Amino acid sequence: MHFLTQKKDYHIVFVNSPFCGTCKVARRMLEYIEGTLERETFYELNATLAPDWVQKQEVTSVPCLMVFKKGQLVDRLYTFHSVPYLLKELGPYLI
Repeated sequence: MHFLTQKKDYHIVFVNSPFCGTCKVARRMLEYIEGTLERETFYELNATLAPDWVQKQEVTSVPCLMVFKKGQLVDRLYTFHSVPYLLKELGPYLI
């Protein structure tokens, strides 16, 4: 995950599991947001393939959105109520 320290802008990581039904719904919401913004916005991490990183970042459940700036965690979101909710919460990071 070295890319997290390489840029000055925000990086939003979608931590999920392929076995999680809620993660699949969350992924569709994020895909809709990317389609609306007409650009790829989210990095995706399968939590089952990176258990050490997930533990180090203290991820308590999936799905989880983690926002990094210059490699530092600045926000974490576990609730995916709706697309408008996500846009409101992530708005400052999507500019």
